[in-house]
Amino acid sequence: MTTSTNVPTTSIEKKDRCNDLDHRPRVLLGKMGLDGHDRGVKLIARAMRDSGIHVIYSGLWQTPRSLAISARDEDADCIAASMMSNSHLVLVPKLIEECANVGRPDMTVNIGGIIPNEDVQSMLDAGVAEVHRTGTTMEEIVNSVRRATQEYSNQVSDHPMAQLARDISLVHDGRLDANQLPNQRPKRVIGFTGSPGAGKSTLVASLAGEFVRKDLGKLAVIAFDPMSPITSGALLGDRLRVDFNNLDENIFYRSLAISGEDYATLPDLIGLIGAAGFDTLIVETVGAGQNDVAIRNHVDHTAVVVVPGMGDSVQMDKAGILEIADVFIVNKADFPGESNLVRDLLDVASKRPIFETVATRGQGIPELLEALSELG
Repeated sequence: MTTSTNVPTTSIEKKDRCNDLDHRPRVLLGKMGLDGHDRGVKLIARAMRDSGIHVIYSGLWQTPRSLAISARDEDADCIAASMMSNSHLVLVPKLIEECANVGRPDMTVNIGGIIPNEDVQSMLDAGVAEVHRTGTTMEEIVNSVRRATQEYSNQVSDHPMAQLARDISLVHDGRLDANQLPNQRPKRVIGFTGSPGAGKSTLVASLAGEFVRKDLGKLAVIAFDPMSPITSGALLGDRLRVDFNNLDENIFYRSLAISGEDYATLPDLIGLIGAAGFDTLIVETVGAGQNDVAIRNHVDHTAVVVVPGMGDSVQMDKAGILEIADVFIVNKADFPGESNLVRDLLDVASKRPIFETVATRGQGIPELLEALSELG
């Protein structure tokens, strides 16, 4: 007889296990090779988040180079790579080599998965810090992250993108006065906001890909996600929508955790990005509610992303997030209710442009990007 259960596959008590460290650990979690299963790595991500770790999840089918670039730009304390495709003897040394190539030869690399016992020493000899084989407990994995989290140094690398990533960490953590660093606002700063599940991350990823294909300049993205009020951990999953296997170093993408709408460090981060030579910056907010409008104080233009089914025409008339839009984006425009939503938006838009997109298919993205590029 089939029975239901409310007990998780692997349980771990939700508590902050990292509040005694120099800073919140930042871990890049990814899978290299052709393994298409991510249930196990998602369980690990949740356990880390519930232990007070900031987990950057890069998704499936990553190359050594894409993981190395992501770890550098995210200023990760370590890469935690899962391997289940019997390619560890080739891909892991390549990952360590790529970390050096992109300016972070000091990056800690931990490997987990189905690793034969006879291959463990080869992994360690190649430069891997720790190897976690089948049966490793969640507590042991969390402790490995704690060991990888060392005190921040102001100078991390001669590579400009690696140093930019560290400067962002220091400024966001309140350890470095941004007035001591170069500061220049990018030509264009665009905020993307909208309710959770509206598809902001996929939309930004599609725009980034189109931006690079059209060679429109240097693009950076700052993506905010919420920080747990219980453990101060966070799951930073926005970058998994971006195809870094193809985009390589053509954009700079950084994920950050905040509580509520605490964008206090954003003006300084914007200045750092501009001073590093980026002329366009996209800021993606946390999933927003009706009254979450603080982003408009920091960006030049605000794009509000909505989806069919968000409510009736009365919702459109309420004060709040729809008022701050310079551009409306109806994403998931292939969903039922799209025409009703566009009609209701037309009643409140007051000549503000409305774009319809299906970000997962790239539909409407070229037109949206052209309009955003023409903004002052």
